[in-house]
Amino acid sequence: MEATLLACPKCKRAVKVRKRLLLVLPNGDKYLYVCPDCGSTCGETIETPPPIAR
Repeated sequence: MEATLLACPKCKRAVKVRKRLLLVLPNGDKYLYVCPDCGSTCGETIETPPPIAR
């Protein structure tokens, strides 16, 4: 599941967030959800890669 609308702690309202890649980790990629108006972080997630089919 991917978030598209989150509450911004600075703007004090729900905003359509932008997803920004922060780190590439061995267990997956870490993303930040950023407010398009003020640029503050509204959340984060780590997406694990799909398993490799053999």
